[in-house]
Amino acid sequence: MYKKDFEIRWSDVDANSHLANSAYVNFMSHTRVGFLNEHGFSMKELIAHGIGPVVFSEQIYYFKESFLGQTITVTLAVSGLSDDGMLFKFEHNFYNEKGKHLATCDILGAWIDLKARSLTVLPEPLKVLMLQFPKSENFKVLTKADTRSGGKVPKNLS
Repeated sequence: MYKKDFEIRWSDVDANSHLANSAYVNFMSHTRVGFLNEHGFSMKELIAHGIGPVVFSEQIYYFKESFLGQTITVTLAVSGLSDDGMLFKFEHNFYNEKGKHLATCDILGAWIDLKARSLTVLPEPLKVLMLQFPKSENFKVLTKADTRSGGKVPKNLS
C-alpha cells in the first residue's frame, strides 16, 4: 500500500475548524501524483506520450474529524484497471496519528489524449507499467459500464 503523511495547515481547515473537503481532495491528488511518479508515470513521461489523467468521480465518506496541527496519513490502493489501461480506480484512506480511520474515497478516472481531448488507451510501455501496479484486495477489472455505475448521465440544459 502506498502512503503519504501530511500536517494539517491553517489553509487546510474550514469554518468548523476541521479539515476542509477541499483539503481532502488536495491531499488525495498529491498522494496520487507521488504514486504515479514512483511507478513510471512522471509528468515528463505523460507529456512525452501526449496523455493526461482525468477524474470522473470522487466519492468521499467521512468518519471522524481531524484538526489543525495534526498529522494524517493518506493511503492509495489500486482497486480497478481496465484491460486496455484506459480506466483506473483508486481507493484512498485517511488515518490520524493513532491509526484511526478518518475517511475513505473511491476515485474513478481515465487517460485522455491531450491533443484530441478524448479518452485513450495507454501506450504500450505505460500499459505494461500500469498492469504491474500493486492491487487492492477488492480489485476488479473495469469496463466502460463502470463509468456510469452511479446512474449519473449528462443532461443538457433545455
